[in-house]
Amino acid sequence: MLDLKFIRDNPGLVKHAIQVKRVQLDLDELLRVDRELLELRQRVEALQAERNANAKAVPKAAKEDKPLLIEKGKALGEELRELDPALRAHEDALRQLLLRVPNLPLPGVPEGKDDSDNVELRREGTPPSFSFTPLDHVALLEQHGWADPERVARVSGSRSYLLKGEAALLEQAILTFALTFLSERGFTPLSTTALVRPETLVATGHFPGGEDQVYKIEGEELMLAGTAEVPVNSLYAGEILPLEELPLSIAAISGAFRSEAGSAGRDVRGLMRVHEFRKVEQYVICKADQQEALKWFETLLANAEGILRALELPYRVVQNCTGDMGAGKALMYDIETWVPSEQLYRETHSCSYLGDWQARRTGLRYRDEDGKPQFAHTLNNTGIAVPRVLVPFLENHQQEGGRIRIPEALRPFLGGKAFIG
Repeated sequence: MLDLKFIRDNPGLVKHAIQVKRVQLDLDELLRVDRELLELRQRVEALQAERNANAKAVPKAAKEDKPLLIEKGKALGEELRELDPALRAHEDALRQLLLRVPNLPLPGVPEGKDDSDNVELRREGTPPSFSFTPLDHVALLEQHGWADPERVARVSGSRSYLLKGEAALLEQAILTFALTFLSERGFTPLSTTALVRPETLVATGHFPGGEDQVYKIEGEELMLAGTAEVPVNSLYAGEILPLEELPLSIAAISGAFRSEAGSAGRDVRGLMRVHEFRKVEQYVICKADQQEALKWFETLLANAEGILRALELPYRVVQNCTGDMGAGKALMYDIETWVPSEQLYRETHSCSYLGDWQARRTGLRYRDEDGKPQFAHTLNNTGIAVPRVLVPFLENHQQEGGRIRIPEALRPFLGGKAFIG
């Protein structure tokens, strides 16, 4: 959410952000509702002042004048009651429109319509060259009996997954490794729920607009979050934190659930796009200082790259264009990891800086050096997400015959094994 005064003072900048982020919003309508609301509030305040003055005049009035003043007070009260529905309707309409206003992208963010316009920044690591015909991750799972897609589909439907034996241990080892990696770099480990109230999804910016991506619990005011960013962002909702508590850097592990509505036909085979998965999320709350926040952005990115380097996976870093960065992001980079069977890089991490856009929705503030409340800045990035990362992991580390080599950094989390399978 942007500051309303900023929107009033900078309609051109906001309209440009709406355009380049391809957001469906009529800013002129928002400004019209805002003007009408201001006029209504001024009218209400004037009537309230007049009613108060009239009430004070009644006791002092002459006996013959009191009935007229009392009648006037009733008329003023009735007019105020008649204005109240319009006032509340305008307040609600303005709130809903403000929730759709996108954040302004930072200078230098490339303009574009979708991920095809993202800009590659660099590549790290070398894709493997095999002396044998490599298998894709589905064939590797089948070869070792590490998955049972037919049985789990009978239990949970399509796009569910089940890992067995060493693959299940591998999944847990990668999660534990990532959590340990981030903990050693000063991030506070946090195990959190995926059950959240609807307002938490408004607070992160997933609502309005992403309702079809979220699973709802029938009969409850609860939903299933698609990332630990959602519950963590609301842990301090409505609070004013002392300056000395910032920055907060958190490594949160949770289940994650996404309905993947509208993705029919894409990535339906194997582990790339499933409805339920597990994820370690990096999340930072810092002062309203863009320079400091951008340093945290580089830290989050470096952590994710460090995890991928430790897992010995080739990857590339791309800068997301305006049409692919989401409404709330001021800056966003994706990390895409090499998938040999497809001969291309696939997104495994997203690093985002949101300024105070998210904190305004959450009501998350801190007291600055002068004791004045300020909205905090927030950032997030994937630490690791499974089973998606197993796709490049299995395929890049496969050996002739189907064994999977375990990178040295991961071996302590798998009982010292150098190979599985």
